[in-house]
Amino acid sequence: MNVAVILAGGVGTRVGAEIPKQYIEVLGKPVMVYTLEKFANNPNIDAIEIVCIKGHIPYIKDLVRKYGIKKVKWYSEGGSSFQESTMNGIFDLKGEVSSEDIVLIHFAVSPMVTDDIIDDSIRVCTKYGNAIAADEMIMCTCIKDDEFSSSKSILRETLVGLNAPWTFRYDVVYSAYEEALQKNILDDLEPHTTSLLFALGKKIYFSKSATSNIKITRKEDLDLFEGYLLLQQNRGKNI
Repeated sequence: MNVAVILAGGVGTRVGAEIPKQYIEVLGKPVMVYTLEKFANNPNIDAIEIVCIKGHIPYIKDLVRKYGIKKVKWYSEGGSSFQESTMNGIFDLKGEVSSEDIVLIHFAVSPMVTDDIIDDSIRVCTKYGNAIAADEMIMCTCIKDDEFSSSKSILRETLVGLNAPWTFRYDVVYSAYEEALQKNILDDLEPHTTSLLFALGKKIYFSKSATSNIKITRKEDLDLFEGYLLLQQNRGKNI
């Protein structure tokens, strides 16, 4: 079984809106609904778990009913941090999925994920036990000396940018969070599951991504997403 774990607990302060960014409507539909539909409509996804603030669960359930998103099976209460929320979602699946099942962790505010990105993450994870969507760097890069300057470059050919989904065999990611708890390192990690694997000395494997597969973080990202939707509509594609 392949399960999408959709992280919907953010507040989105950088967007500047009065509501969390996953609930902002673009062309009449909340951002997270577009994301949920991408996974629900993919034939390789069997079920969806949504991780969110406890008080938001009734509202999200209403959205799921309104838009007929059939594959949502579980709702998990988020924690006080990204890592705790993700861990809660993973731990809440214990007994619901098997060790060999695959979980795809994805942001509710990354709605431009595509079927080929989802499918390739499952393919790579099936082979290696994990798969992280990754992009080659297309811009020149450097190390910051301070907030305003740099005196040292980095060869972009040696870098990749990590994106979502982050896909894992269930026993791999469950064991990683278990080990992190035992070592008491969760609070010291950057807010990504990939950071956890690196901290534990694990290797990650790259799967397909795209420069359009962005996480909506700022107001201009909403404009980009709206433009993307209008382009798809103009081309006669289902969104």
